[in-house]
Amino acid sequence: MNWLLIQEKLKNRSAGIAGAGGLGSNCAAALVRVGIGRLVISDFDRVEESNLNRQFYFRDQIGQPKVEALKTNLLRINPLLILEIHQVILDSENIPELFSGVDVLFEAFDRAEQKAMIIESALTTWPERPLIIGSGMAGFGDSNSIRMRSCGNLYICGDESAEIGPEMPPLAPRVGIVANMMANVGIDLLLNS
Repeated sequence: MNWLLIQEKLKNRSAGIAGAGGLGSNCAAALVRVGIGRLVISDFDRVEESNLNRQFYFRDQIGQPKVEALKTNLLRINPLLILEIHQVILDSENIPELFSGVDVLFEAFDRAEQKAMIIESALTTWPERPLIIGSGMAGFGDSNSIRMRSCGNLYICGDESAEIGPEMPPLAPRVGIVANMMANVGIDLLLNS
C-alpha cells in the first residue's frame, strides 16, 4: 500500500487515547504523523518538569493541562487534525461516552488499577473494538524483550514485566518503543479493517 493510499484511508479513521503521559502523548504524535483523521484524548493531569524525559511536551508547557499542551503540539504536526480533548479523570462511567465514536482505543495509564478499569470497561462496552494497551516499559536496555501479544481484541505491547519503581524509572527510549509499537498495531488494524 503506497503512502497516498495510507493517508486516504487514515484520514477517515479515528482513535481514542486514555492518558496523555509518556505512552499517550508519543502514541498520539505517531498516529498524527501517519495521518489519522480524528483523535479523542483524555487526561486530567498537568505537564511537570519530571515528564520531559519521556513525554511529548516542552519546557515552556510546564504547568499547562496535558491535553491542552498536547493539542498545541499535535496541531503543529497536522493543522487539519480533528482533535477532541477532555481534561477529566476517566472512570468506568465516562469512558463509554467519551470514546463512543472511535475505531480503536489506546490505554495509556500509569497505574495497574486504572489499566484494569479501562480494560474491563472497554471490552465490556465494545467487545468487537480493538483495545491496545502498554505493559512493561520501565528502565532501559533489553529492547528485544518488548513485544506485542494479542488476546481477542486486546493487544498488549511491552515486556509485561518491567514495573516502574525507584530503581526502574520510565525513560524515553523504552517508553517510546512501546508507544510507537502501540501506534503501529493501531495503524495496522485501521488499515486492514
